[in-house]
Amino acid sequence: MKMLIFPAGTTAACAFAARCLQENNVTLIDHPSPEITHVLLDVPSFGADGKLRGGGNAEAILERIPENVTVIGGGLEHPVLDGYQKIDLLKDAVYLAENAAITADCALGVARKIMTGTFRDFPVLVLGWGRIGKCLARNLQNLGVSVAVAARKESDRAMLGALGYIALDYGELPQHLGKFRMIYNTVPASMVSRKDLGGCLVIDLASGSGLTGENVILARGLPGTWAPESSGRLIATRVLALCGEAKV
Repeated sequence: MKMLIFPAGTTAACAFAARCLQENNVTLIDHPSPEITHVLLDVPSFGADGKLRGGGNAEAILERIPENVTVIGGGLEHPVLDGYQKIDLLKDAVYLAENAAITADCALGVARKIMTGTFRDFPVLVLGWGRIGKCLARNLQNLGVSVAVAARKESDRAMLGALGYIALDYGELPQHLGKFRMIYNTVPASMVSRKDLGGCLVIDLASGSGLTGENVILARGLPGTWAPESSGRLIATRVLALCGEAKV
């Protein structure tokens, strides 16, 4: 079946995704209509208030398109989408991995805006050994940075040591903080206390449950704001792959 996509997202990343899809011979329809087969929302698609990112509500869109339409976006566990076919990119392992790599690249740019020296002069601590933590630690190591990573699991700390990082348990942080000029946080606030980080500059990359407070720079959702072209191309690539179409 030929894909007829209505790009309903409002972000620059969604606009780039639509452009990439069109370059791959996907037909775009710029308004809700009965012939649409897919609706492309932003990733993530909804804000904390339950409304679509950029404002508006999903009902106004859905009531004007076929009931068998497939909704594409991220974080689609929303009551208004019950009964619809969905492609949730925030449940796609490839999207999550590639998005983490883009986030890590953008995170270096955030740091460069506030640094007074080079990365070689800024020993860095990364909190968390998840997708973003892995990509970020590798990027920093490639720049010649002395990188320490805090991880919960003993097996992860053992691997960190084998890969050439300084491996720390969260309980050890207070006694080591004097060694670092910058901290990247990728974990929920429940895993580390802000007061345990002293007055260190913290760049927070975690979701809405990350750290807040003095000396914390909130840097969430970086791909869409710092690299919308790369983010959009990733969205388009995964849409085409998951729908069995050609790859961007």
